Amino acid sequence: MRRRPFLFSGLASLLPVGARAAGSVRSHALASIGTPVLPADFAAFPYVDPAAPKGGEVRLAALGSFDSFHPFIVRGTAAGSVAQIYDTLLRENANEPGVAYGHLAGAIELADDRMWVAFEIRPQATFADGALVTAADVVWTFESLRAQGRPFYRAYYADVDRVEDESASRVVFHFKTNGNRELPLILGEMPVLPKHWWQGRDFSKPVTEKPIGSGPYAIGDVTMGRTITLTRRADWWALDMPTGRGLSNFGRLTTEYFRDATVAMEAFKAGQVDFRAENIAKSWVTAYHFPAVQKGWVIKKEIRHQQPTGMQGFAMNLRRPVFADARVRQALCLAFDFEWMNKTLFYGAYTRTQSYFSNSDLASSGLPDAAELALLEPWRAQLPAEVFTKEFSLPVSDGSGNNREQLRAALALLGAAGWSVKDRRLVNKAGQPMEFSILLPDSSYERVALPYVQSLDKLGVKASVRTVDPSQYQHLTDAFDYDMTMTVFGQGDVPGNEQRDYWSSEAAKSEGSQNIVGVSSPVVDGLIEKIVTAEDRPQLITACRALDRVLLWGWYVVPNWHLSIHRLAFWNKFGWPDRPTRTGYVFDAWWVDAAKDAALAAARASGG
Repeated sequence: MRRRPFLFSGLASLLPVGARAAGSVRSHALASIGTPVLPADFAAFPYVDPAAPKGGEVRLAALGSFDSFHPFIVRGTAAGSVAQIYDTLLRENANEPGVAYGHLAGAIELADDRMWVAFEIRPQATFADGALVTAADVVWTFESLRAQGRPFYRAYYADVDRVEDESASRVVFHFKTNGNRELPLILGEMPVLPKHWWQGRDFSKPVTEKPIGSGPYAIGDVTMGRTITLTRRADWWALDMPTGRGLSNFGRLTTEYFRDATVAMEAFKAGQVDFRAENIAKSWVTAYHFPAVQKGWVIKKEIRHQQPTGMQGFAMNLRRPVFADARVRQALCLAFDFEWMNKTLFYGAYTRTQSYFSNSDLASSGLPDAAELALLEPWRAQLPAEVFTKEFSLPVSDGSGNNREQLRAALALLGAAGWSVKDRRLVNKAGQPMEFSILLPDSSYERVALPYVQSLDKLGVKASVRTVDPSQYQHLTDAFDYDMTMTVFGQGDVPGNEQRDYWSSEAAKSEGSQNIVGVSSPVVDGLIEKIVTAEDRPQLITACRALDRVLLWGWYVVPNWHLSIHRLAFWNKFGWPDRPTRTGYVFDAWWVDAAKDAALAAARASGG
């Protein structure tokens, strides 16, 4: 593409936000589909309290350990909270899917033909050491992430042709194609790192020195591998910006790492941890009867959300020959007795997941409509006939624990795939037994995996459970060194480039990608591009539903369940905005209520 004259970029920077230059539009926000709701002069996001008090400390728990402050590479295990030291060019509005507003960037200029996007850095934007955030920092960050960062960055940024800093405050990304509707937004959500701090350091290696950023927090006290504290920056440049007002209110954020989920729960009960998002149904029902709850010191709260819930399940690694045949994968799905588990283990709390885009209008149902058929028809010969002729559904047992009908169907599929039972073990034609292990990052998942192993044993399958700590789990999954594992493929309201990292043939070969299954299919690759290049919501829905059908009929995952509420437990020291949000809640908008905190401390000191 021909480079625009520099004089034009200087002229454009003088135009007010919302004005149109020749061939481009300047704005305060970007939307992948649709139009931003908030005006250019909005005061704060609608779900925050702009006058929220600052200060206080919140103590959180994490599982595993950490040995690095570098979350952008495969090597090492980074402390999860460290990302909060960085700011991004844009900030998402939790109430608007696929929309973000200017943060580090005071203005965004998008070409009418969508072949480039420019971001203009606010003059007040600074790093923690006082250095200005510049376009050169953006260029260096982008190039470093794409060349040396985790594989998904290469997938996300694949359609960028080049990036250049046209001035100290203006950076322009030029695209290879104008079909990737989400790309300008993705670039805007890139964390901006300080080029000057990284000079002389190897970006490809873990970092144990405390890095700096331009975000609301800085790294404070650290006990490597055990505890990290972030301290709120009183000089944060965005304190009174619309995208910063009412957010990042805690004075100190301390995260303590535990090797075991049970120990983490005990720490919460003892008041050493302030806040928990509970993801285990049994614990939610049975584990919160301790005295602090009965006295009102600990609050239990359920909050409904309106977000897609994606797909959680036991993912099969197609890089292992045992899972090569789709009939085998389907048989392994049939052996999973959800109804018994939901009744016996989960107190009936969950809904079975039957879509990779569950809890949204992107989920497929029934038979393909005309628009979906138009997408799928060119690949008919490469797809199972059921994609076109049958509604996908998972078997439903009676919940008794004797899912004999499903197991008989599974044995029939296994027989058709060349497996038979000899001496109570499933073997192939060469006499080799079917054996695999299920990799887990947390012992709490064993209560789900072990009953599944027992069901598989009825088929003659020798499955085992291998539980490792979260750090080792990350290393093993990055290297695709597992047979089957429980995982979550999260989805947003506006899917896009992340689908490449989940399912593309390129990601299947890239160590550290999120293509856990190892899907490598020209059909899937083609449908991903239909999602990425969808021009409007109807096209996006059609493409997602078509991809959903292909993935479901591939039987790559043993689907688990989903829930449309957040289950929160916290010590009664917090305030939060009484304003609804699509995501249910935004913890970054909460604060420590000084009066509640003092009352809680006094009550605990006196014994209540």
